[in-house]
Amino acid sequence: MNTVPDITLNNGKTIPQLGFGVFQIDPADTAAAVRTALEVGYRHLDTAEMYGNEKETGQGVRDAGIDRSDVFITSKLNNGFHKPDDARRAFDETLEKLGSDYVDLFLIHWPLPTQYDGDFVSTWKVLEEFAKDGRARSVGVSNFQQAHLERLERESDLIPAVNQIEVHPYFTNGQVRAYGEGKNIKTEAWSPIAQGKVLDDPRITEVANDVQKSTAQVVLRWHIQRGDIIFPKSVTEKRVRDNFDIFDFELSDRAMEDITSLDKGEDGRTGPNPDTFDMIPK
Repeated sequence: MNTVPDITLNNGKTIPQLGFGVFQIDPADTAAAVRTALEVGYRHLDTAEMYGNEKETGQGVRDAGIDRSDVFITSKLNNGFHKPDDARRAFDETLEKLGSDYVDLFLIHWPLPTQYDGDFVSTWKVLEEFAKDGRARSVGVSNFQQAHLERLERESDLIPAVNQIEVHPYFTNGQVRAYGEGKNIKTEAWSPIAQGKVLDDPRITEVANDVQKSTAQVVLRWHIQRGDIIFPKSVTEKRVRDNFDIFDFELSDRAMEDITSLDKGEDGRTGPNPDTFDMIPK
């Protein structure tokens, strides 16, 4: 079995660098997908309240017969529950759905600077409570821009352990990623293959031919060598296995530089801009 490297967070906890994401997996299919991933060797699962499949994620762990302590589970706060008391209730529900008395990592899913009077700091202070009482082993944020992180540093006591942001060869998100590195905030890359948009890129195809791997494996390996934490998603067993099979080769410095140079800046972004995204589920 491949050995997935651990990344040490700023609180001394560790997180497997490669995980399995359940974003957009139908709840009816989630438990089976999680069980398959765990059988392949994944020990890091990424879910969220807004994905609607926390319960099934927890069920998949139990179905796989793996001790809860051997699996790193992340979830994220629903956008509709940023007010402190709402956040506390939502977190209690997350633990109940997962069937666990703790979560390894809990994140604010989006900063929502145009909602709640822009007061994501009060939300963050509730996550600090979860970290203090041990029900969240680590806490962090998702989709936070540099200005949002700077505000947290000014107005709160705890530096986020991670910032989960969109990162892939067409959108390297360099400014936010570099700021995080300077503050020892680890970068988790969502949409690591840009929803497949980078897989037909000629330069990535050339590198894949050179190392005799698929273009998806090359892009995931690019993330690993940069130090990103990633959790690709698939319900196809072969793809789940292929995504795990990225530790028996290395990309050259030239290949790494060439893939990084594909960055298109904001034109490469596939998801919403965190400065304006304000969706609250009904």
